[in-house]
Amino acid sequence: MKKITIAIDGFSSTGKSTLAKSLAKQLGYVYIDSGAMYRAVTLFAMRKKMIDKECFKKEDLINSLEQIELNFQYNAAKGFAEIYLNQENVEEVIRTLEVSKFVSQVAEVPEVRRKLVEQQQNFGKLKGVIMDGRDIGTVVFPDAELKIFMTASPEIRAERRFKELKEKNASVDYDEVFRNVIERDQIDTSRKDSPLIKAEDAIEIDNSDLSRVEQFDLIMKLVTERT
Repeated sequence: MKKITIAIDGFSSTGKSTLAKSLAKQLGYVYIDSGAMYRAVTLFAMRKKMIDKECFKKEDLINSLEQIELNFQYNAAKGFAEIYLNQENVEEVIRTLEVSKFVSQVAEVPEVRRKLVEQQQNFGKLKGVIMDGRDIGTVVFPDAELKIFMTASPEIRAERRFKELKEKNASVDYDEVFRNVIERDQIDTSRKDSPLIKAEDAIEIDNSDLSRVEQFDLIMKLVTERT
C-alpha cells in the first residue's frame, strides 16, 4: 500500500487533531499538529509580554523568531508526538483558553507563517504524513493526495471546546468559549496571508451530527480509495 500525504483543514474545534491522531495510529503515519506550532509561538509571545489584551508588539515577535525552536517528540504512552518549545514540553499549556484568545492574531503575521510553513513542508517530504491546520491543503501541501475540510456549527464547536476545557478543570463559561470560536472564525477567514478557505479539490465534511466513529470510517474509506 503506497503512502500518501493527508491534509486536514477546517474551523477551530472541529476535531481535526483528534481525527488526525486516530488516522496516523491506524495507518502508521507521522502526525504533525500545525496548530500546536502556532500555539507554541503564541505562548512564547505571551511569556515575553509581547501580546495581551491591551497590545500586540508584532515587530518584537518578528525580531525574536530566531529565538524560537519547535520540535515534536513521540510519546509512546499517548501514541502521538508532543510539541516542544525551546526544549520544553508545552503540549498541555498551549491548549488553554488564554492561548486560544491570541493564537489567530499571531497566525496572521506573515513572517510567522513563512517560518512555520517552511518547517512543516520539511516534515512532509517523505510522505506518510498527516497534518491538520488552516492552510495545509492550500499552502503547505497543495499536492496532497487527500484533502479534507472539516466544519460544524459554531454552537456545536463551542460546546465541544467547553466540555474539553471543563474536563481539564479550567474555569470557563460557555458564552466565553462561544465568543472565542466566533472571533477565531472571523480572523482565520479574513486574514490577508493564507486565510482559511476550502481547497478546490478538498472534500468537505460537516461533522455536526457525526460521531467520531462514523467520521473515522468515512475518511478511512477515502484513504483506501487513494492508496
